[in-house]
Amino acid sequence: MSTATPAAPVLNPKLIIPFVNSVRQVFSTMVSVPTTVKPPHLKGSAGPSYDVSGIIGFSGDVVGSVVVSFEKSAAVKLVAAFAGMEIAVDSPDFADAIGELANMIAGSAKKDLGAAASISVPNVIIGAGHTVARLSDVPCIVIPCTTPVGDFAVEVNVKQTVKPA
Repeated sequence: MSTATPAAPVLNPKLIIPFVNSVRQVFSTMVSVPTTVKPPHLKGSAGPSYDVSGIIGFSGDVVGSVVVSFEKSAAVKLVAAFAGMEIAVDSPDFADAIGELANMIAGSAKKDLGAAASISVPNVIIGAGHTVARLSDVPCIVIPCTTPVGDFAVEVNVKQTVKPA
């Protein structure tokens, strides 16, 4: 029986940088709200970062998920800035707007990953205390973001299935 400690999962920064750039681009051009991206860090727990989450799955040469998780009050204000009007949290249009923000972040990052990958249609969870199941063999990286209307985070849990040429 081996007493060796299992190797820590390896993080490929080339899989994170496209998401950082994508957040900056999407919130600058589509939401028109200044966004400060803080240094990414490993997610320590399985729980949610915030109360409203847009989730996009990746398949192909890159698999896993990306979760864009907002403070509820920030989500309300960011959706209003994105849609050009206030939308009630219980409206289907609110969930559509959160899903579209997640879709734009994942889609913009996908083109810079340098791999053949597909993304899913977004799923949106609204409510405190939800948990999103993730790949267990790769770390989940949190990209914390701050805006004048509140905070959100992009949680990246992806890995390449094909080694780059």
